[in-house]
Amino acid sequence: MQSYTIGQAARLLGVSPDTARRWADAGRVTTHRDEGGRRLIDGRALAAFSIEVAQGAHTEDGETYTSARNAFPGIVTAVKLGDVAAQVEIQAGPHRLVSLLTREAVEELGLEVGMQATARVKSTSVHIDRA
Repeated sequence: MQSYTIGQAARLLGVSPDTARRWADAGRVTTHRDEGGRRLIDGRALAAFSIEVAQGAHTEDGETYTSARNAFPGIVTAVKLGDVAAQVEIQAGPHRLVSLLTREAVEELGLEVGMQATARVKSTSVHIDRA
């Protein structure tokens, strides 16, 4: 079975290595040591823990996210408004996401270049949440 270092686990969970270390220290996920003394997390344990973390994901105000599971927080890099439709581009780390939505939705969200936003991908649609 593959094992992961704290740093690798943190990347897979989308958190900092310090957060992953605190979770391990608190016993939320079990670790073991390799011959070199590094703490490792068993792959099966990490898979189960990643599901637990995702199910407990909440926004800062305590509300759950949405049913769209693939969230890409980033920065709005372009907003192109048409008469009825609009195109919004978000750079989320190395990922460029483009969403086609109504002009009304863009205006209601107040989306502008330079603001934080989250693109949520579900099936073939990209949903935009204002940060």
